[in-house]
Amino acid sequence: MLRVVYEAVDSIEGGKLADISEQRGGTRVRVARGQDVEGYTRALNEEMSRFLDQSSWFQLWRDEVISRSGGTIQLDVIFTIHDLPPGAFVAIQESKGLVDIRIERSASVDQFVASANPTIKQFLAGKQWFQLWQGEIVDMDSPEISH
Repeated sequence: MLRVVYEAVDSIEGGKLADISEQRGGTRVRVARGQDVEGYTRALNEEMSRFLDQSSWFQLWRDEVISRSGGTIQLDVIFTIHDLPPGAFVAIQESKGLVDIRIERSASVDQFVASANPTIKQFLAGKQWFQLWQGEIVDMDSPEISH
């Protein structure tokens, strides 16, 4: 099973504003509280770019596998600030090679995280993503392994 979990934390080692780590079947995205939407969006974009450069996540787009390297389209995940409908703090738009995670311009870190987790869970349930982890392909149908 694939999972992406967002967490609001009081601080991150080294004074970072966001941090992304990976394990088999999942990714943990930590965001430091106490910053405005512009600050944490910028930090998330920087961290996501770094993360995608060194991880092995893939998008299935129709009959094509899209990755960060190789091919004519490079996989990218971006965070952008938008005016979303009342009560919405996160929305996801996906196209070939691009995932745009849209954040409501008034969203605090805690509001963003609380909305991002169910939104990303539903997004991944669409089964268009997989991870290559130490030679194993992990997707939504893969069994979980207890650690």
